[in-house]
Amino acid sequence: MRKKEPKVAIVHDWLVTYAGADRVVDCMHHAFPNAVIYTLVYDKDNMPAWFKDYDIRTTWVQKIPFATKLYKGLLPLMPRAFEELDLSEYDLVLSSSSSCSKGVITRPDAVHICYCHTPIRYVWDFYYTYRDNANWLVRKVMQRQMHKIRVWDKCAADRVDYFIANSHYIAQRIKKYYRRDSDVIYPCCHINESPFVEKEDFYLTVGRLTWYKRVDLAVQACTKLGKRLVVIGSGGEMDKLKAMAGPTIEFKGGGLTDEEVRGYYLRAKAFLFPGEEDFGITPVEAQSAGTPVLAYGRGGACETVLPGKTGYWFEEQTADSLAACIQRFEKDGVAYRKEEIREHSRAFSEERFEREIKEYCTRRMADWQQELLDCSHWEKEEQI
Repeated sequence: MRKKEPKVAIVHDWLVTYAGADRVVDCMHHAFPNAVIYTLVYDKDNMPAWFKDYDIRTTWVQKIPFATKLYKGLLPLMPRAFEELDLSEYDLVLSSSSSCSKGVITRPDAVHICYCHTPIRYVWDFYYTYRDNANWLVRKVMQRQMHKIRVWDKCAADRVDYFIANSHYIAQRIKKYYRRDSDVIYPCCHINESPFVEKEDFYLTVGRLTWYKRVDLAVQACTKLGKRLVVIGSGGEMDKLKAMAGPTIEFKGGGLTDEEVRGYYLRAKAFLFPGEEDFGITPVEAQSAGTPVLAYGRGGACETVLPGKTGYWFEEQTADSLAACIQRFEKDGVAYRKEEIREHSRAFSEERFEREIKEYCTRRMADWQQELLDCSHWEKEEQI
């Protein structure tokens, strides 16, 4: 008799832009093509066209006016929204969480595996930094709400059967805040297979221009050294960054095509990554183009950049420390050739992720079924 295929649901925090976590969900769906995707809100106009072929279901928050723009400000509503999703028909629930999606409620005999991008940053260890950088209204709300959210978030983590961390750095944070062990599966990155070209004399940074990305350090360091820097991205920090930038800094905005961005990755002499990220997709994208990475030596970049081989780490999150790292790179270079740097990046490919996530889920479902069987035998013995 043919074994019945398990019914799978993928639960994600929100689908409003196609960023790193959304690529992970896309690859999860490739691994489980019949899975239904549940999410807080979904902005189909900002997601890739092929998402329209997926079965995507939203919470009631979708009906709130401007919810796809204001969703982050609706944190107090998220726990109830995810708890009200009825997932009772699914055998496997795979949540992709940096916020509240792990709080869904599943059947007792179903398996809930959480792929954790991070415990909620602005609730736990980054709370004070986020609070200090927020406006007065957000600070007021944070001070009133965060204790409740912390209590709920720990309770939500207890509902998860198995945790996957996106890096060893995040595994440590899961252990600290949730008191749970986790297995590490690195997220996926599209490998740049374009032919190599000659490197040009400029540095590159790519990403949203928000305060925690610390693009200001790259701008200040390159202005100080008189080095050409290309900044790709948009966000609320744009005016501030332009005000501090010298004549060697070029802002390209966020409207470039993927092909144009890949071209910059290929031509840049090195990629600057001054923020502290849970994993950090852009350093891997840079390495897939054969481009060395100069990264702040904390967070996920310590697991993707090989110092002296595919780039360097700088020790202090300051413009001077980054400037010294740039000077070291220009003096010593890196040991790996472009081809070797790209080969290193393949450890984070989409194909590798899809294979590993499917194998992991299959194994954990078998473990869970065995646990249920053992419990059933134990109950029968107790009755005897």
